[in-house]
Amino acid sequence: MMLDKQAFLRQRKRLVQMLMEEGVLKSPNVIRAFLVVPREEFVTYQHRLYSYLDNPLPTFLNQTISAPHMCAIMCEALQLKEGDKVLEIGTGTGYHAALCAEIVAPKYSEKKGFVVSIEIFPELVRYAIENLTRTGYIDRVKVVCGDGSEGYPEYAPYNAILVTAAAPRVPEPLIEQLAPGGRMVIPVERGWTQELLLIEKTESGEIRRKFITYCVFVKLRGKYGSP
Repeated sequence: MMLDKQAFLRQRKRLVQMLMEEGVLKSPNVIRAFLVVPREEFVTYQHRLYSYLDNPLPTFLNQTISAPHMCAIMCEALQLKEGDKVLEIGTGTGYHAALCAEIVAPKYSEKKGFVVSIEIFPELVRYAIENLTRTGYIDRVKVVCGDGSEGYPEYAPYNAILVTAAAPRVPEPLIEQLAPGGRMVIPVERGWTQELLLIEKTESGEIRRKFITYCVFVKLRGKYGSP
């Protein structure tokens, strides 16, 4: 059985209401993005019926699309606003990039925020571009195939950096590419566990780190990733 758009919309609204009641979704702009972006368009065909369960879902090449609550936690921690320049490491299917684009560059906004998203797997790059094009976000998201652990200096510095794969440590290039006053969320390996960290760069360039929660992500690949 396949659901129509209205059925998916009802499921999306129920999920958003649940995440709000749990205190995960808080900010009006993040809530609006979760209501607008159709997650069913960013999951594989065989998993569309599960789009609005609060679970990660498999994609390709042993990669996953993060659970909605984790996307919400990360967006809230970044404190995204219209006009922000965002770097995402790990495009995956493009869903989280679309959420960020909906927050920093909504269609009605005169502020020109945008998202640069880097994915190391060419197959996922193609898939994400297809999804972002079909859903109308490709004009606000630049998808790059490359080593995200090195960042993307061409558009640096960034107001926010979102890392969707667990690193053995915070890559120095990402700290360098974070703007003064900027925020980064990144999963970092701690033995057998992973910790989601908030990295803040003050206006004077001081780096502050804060634990957000424990998490489970795929490993970050590349020069500053896991061996």
